[in-house]
Amino acid sequence: MGKTLEGYGYRVQKSVFECEVSPDLYQKMKRRVEKLVAKEEDSVRYYNLCQNCIGRVEICGLGEVQREKSLFVV
Repeated sequence: MGKTLEGYGYRVQKSVFECEVSPDLYQKMKRRVEKLVAKEEDSVRYYNLCQNCIGRVEICGLGEVQREKSLFVV
């Protein structure tokens, strides 16, 4: 699943991705992920952040918020 999500955004931790995608690409990404997730074992969470919230993301340590399109998913 990680390789699939890397196609949409950035790996910020082993199992955490930041993806900034259009609404259409977000739906496509979710469909692809849902085909891969083992629902009895795995959990995938989507956090949609508004533009104001993205600007308020704080990072302690290495890294930066990657910016591309309009929708932010973690």
